[in-house]
Amino acid sequence: MAKYSGPVCRLCRREGVKLFLKGTRCMSEKCAIERRSFPPGQHGQSRRARVTEYGVQLREKQKLRRVYGMHERQFLGTFQTADRRAGITGENLLSLLERRLDNVVYRLGFASSRKQARQLVNHGHVIVNGRKTDISSFVTKIGDVITIKEKSRQIPGILSALEAAEGRGVPNWLELDGTAFQGSVRALPTKDDIEVLVNEQIVVELYSR
Repeated sequence: MAKYSGPVCRLCRREGVKLFLKGTRCMSEKCAIERRSFPPGQHGQSRRARVTEYGVQLREKQKLRRVYGMHERQFLGTFQTADRRAGITGENLLSLLERRLDNVVYRLGFASSRKQARQLVNHGHVIVNGRKTDISSFVTKIGDVITIKEKSRQIPGILSALEAAEGRGVPNWLELDGTAFQGSVRALPTKDDIEVLVNEQIVVELYSR
């Protein structure tokens, strides 16, 4: 699937919820959902198409996929991994998505958005357990220590993101030492830790058709 290169605020409007794709802008009055809470396009305000069961399932999957900035093949692969593991598939899926390295970097406050976090990881600014890790899809586990490389700690984007994250806070399953530019995974994330309200069971039903 081709990479989406258009305005990401359209994605939030299409799904009808904040997907937190634009960092601090999503928290301001400039957020597209706050200003235009209807689907994009010339018929966005007038068209009320009938939504089928499949349509509901598809929208929920697209919402979750877009939150984490994943291509369809990547997302499907993550779902298949979750399905093979013991436990509830939907909860396994959410846990795997939240523990992606790019998401952990974002949730720790080293980046203002998941897209920015992915760039930091891909460009080699992130260290996991003392080793440079430049794979954004790397799945962290309990006890992993995530650190910003010493030479990268003066990057303006990282400093401003850390400052903004003070008001946002860090989820309970992570621990942050901002002065050391270091964080760790202290527990497995649960559904309550997800930023966006999603019904993961609907996604499971879609892939089980």
